[in-house]
Amino acid sequence: MIRVERSAFRTFTLRVLGGALFPGLLLLSGCAVGPRYSRPSAPVPTDYKETPQNWKPAEPADQALRGKWWEVYQDPQLNALEEKINISNQSLKAAQAQFTQARATVRYSRADYYPTVTAGVSATRERYSGNRPLNLTPGTGETANDLVIPVDMSYEPDVWGRVRRSVEAARANAQATLADLESVSLSVHAELAVDYFQARELDAEAQLLDSTVSSYARQLELTNDRFKGGIASQVDVAQAQTQLETARAQTIDVREQRTQFEHAIAVLIGEPASTFTLPVAVLSETPPVIPPGLPSELLERRPDIAANERLMAAANANIGVAKAAYFPLFNLFPSAGFESTTIVNWLSGASAFASVGASAVVTAFDVGRRRAASDQARAAYDQAVANYRQDVLTAYQEVEDNLAALRLLEDESNTETAAVAAAEHSLALSNNRYKGGVTAYLEVITAQTTALANERTAVQISGRRMVDSVLLIKALGGGWNTASLSTVKMESRTPIPPGQ
Repeated sequence: MIRVERSAFRTFTLRVLGGALFPGLLLLSGCAVGPRYSRPSAPVPTDYKETPQNWKPAEPADQALRGKWWEVYQDPQLNALEEKINISNQSLKAAQAQFTQARATVRYSRADYYPTVTAGVSATRERYSGNRPLNLTPGTGETANDLVIPVDMSYEPDVWGRVRRSVEAARANAQATLADLESVSLSVHAELAVDYFQARELDAEAQLLDSTVSSYARQLELTNDRFKGGIASQVDVAQAQTQLETARAQTIDVREQRTQFEHAIAVLIGEPASTFTLPVAVLSETPPVIPPGLPSELLERRPDIAANERLMAAANANIGVAKAAYFPLFNLFPSAGFESTTIVNWLSGASAFASVGASAVVTAFDVGRRRAASDQARAAYDQAVANYRQDVLTAYQEVEDNLAALRLLEDESNTETAAVAAAEHSLALSNNRYKGGVTAYLEVITAQTTALANERTAVQISGRRMVDSVLLIKALGGGWNTASLSTVKMESRTPIPPGQ
């Protein structure tokens, strides 16, 4: 039984008789229904199958990936472009805004820990009927004022941990969104580096084709002179002209591809494609050594895996939220204020009023709604676990793919270098044989085509090696670590730049 005694607004006491309602609520508030979260296991290999033979776990620290991982390429132009992404990339800004929303959701959920207090003021003037029931003076109407300043509070004690589980889920979702932000940052930085190196590879191809066009033009001039001297046939001239025009067409095609990458880079750094120009620079470097680390470290280095792990934690907390619906809902609703018929004594002690109440409500019958919500929460958790384990498998696949690509492309590059040397020697021999009248011009054309194809392949392999090195860095997480999730306060309003 709850009784309120008051002699004035400032002096009223609450007595709880016949039980220990509030101490019981305080005791129960330490409970939290639902399973306790622990990260599910995932298949982790002991070592990478494609680990470079010259790599050891005790690599010097200066070779480890850092936040600005693109600096390992020691390319000032690339560094300048990458720095613009954090400032102007719109996809990154959208991910940052999404993280800000998630942090606001945490603050919103935490508000349920505390009571809600409302205050207001109302003034009513009402005439009562003289013929109303129980009127002590029938036939006589009355007019009265009612001036009220109420202060109401509503508080739901977190007896079964519903609020705690909700905050736990919101915080885990916010951490997942932060990991998604880092994943977007890693993706756009890697995409820029890939586009940049592909543009540089096409610059090298264009330079090779320009040199080839000049060589073919001289060859056409020589063939024309030989035709005029009666040494060569008109067929030889036509074949030389065909070779020259084909090389010119290939040059145009390469430059068209290059413009596509230039425009893609402009979008990534937040500039209109119409105003951005990427200076021509020939790709000449080889990929740096990238230590892959240990497979067990990958789960802590990939932001996408971290995001899925946090989504599992959120789904686990939501099971507790669903289970809390099976238990009674308690509510406290004290109220106080001043009420009077005149302004003169509105705020006097005699005008004060106060009340306090408590309620407990439990759902007795809902046609299986709570059971369905609980089943849905458990299924959502199972889905999150499956997504997490699939993401882990995909991550190891990506690392192995790019380790294998770098190893095999290095061997292919060495082989292709030898093929280029042999093709150039064959072309020189064919040119000498043609000039000496020993062979037809068709042999020269065949040697030219073979030499150009091998030279272009060698340049393309160099570009693919650089691209695969970027993809390996991306697959390894780009130097990110899950420890950064715990250093960010999810309830704060401070903006968090990517990579921090």
